[in-house]
Amino acid sequence: MEQQLEDRIVEILKTIYDPEIPVDIYELGLIYEVRINKEGHVDVEMTLTSPNCPVAESLPKDVKEKVESVEGVNSADVHIVFDPPWDKDMMSEEAKLELGFL
Repeated sequence: MEQQLEDRIVEILKTIYDPEIPVDIYELGLIYEVRINKEGHVDVEMTLTSPNCPVAESLPKDVKEKVESVEGVNSADVHIVFDPPWDKDMMSEEAKLELGFL
């Protein structure tokens, strides 16, 4: 049950794109952790490509709204962290291929 919910959350995260890079935030490696408790509350730990990212204000709100729209999720909090700092090695193989890193 929890795995199915997490899969649906990951699916919705894959619909959110970094405006500067044509790859979704999940494949970019910006999502560090998704934790779901028994009450249907989700904590998302994520980072940005840089602390000065132009969507530093709007992206976390977008993530929160999209995660809360998933059936089975009652509430969500998004925590922005910069430790460890993001780098291109955190991207999926698919993202690296799309951006020409492979």
